Amino acid sequence: MKILVVDDEEDVRSLFEQKFRREIRSGQLEFSFTYSGEEALAFLHDHPSEVVMILSDINMPGMSGIELLKSIRKEHPAAPPMVMMITAYGDRENHDQAIHLGADDFLTKPVNFTELKEKLLNNL
Repeated sequence: MKILVVDDEEDVRSLFEQKFRREIRSGQLEFSFTYSGEEALAFLHDHPSEVVMILSDINMPGMSGIELLKSIRKEHPAAPPMVMMITAYGDRENHDQAIHLGADDFLTKPVNFTELKEKLLNNL
């Protein structure tokens, strides 16, 4: 399964590569990384049918994860891609807005990688 991770913190890449080392090596999961909503849209445009899951931070400079979600759902009203929102703020407003706009799931930071791995592998 090809997963696009969208987060303005660049250390997220090494964290995901470390936590999912076994799944990446076996070919179960393949990750791509972009560091802004704008970069994510460009990536999706260039790889239209490859990405089946998007993990997006909500709070990013420029285009927020919520704005990215709106754009994705305008072009892809039904999954795939599935969209999982990630935020440091587990507040009700962000959660409700993300779900209302078509997010498939919602996680809070720090990410529980055991829970995330389970969710990703259950969607294979």
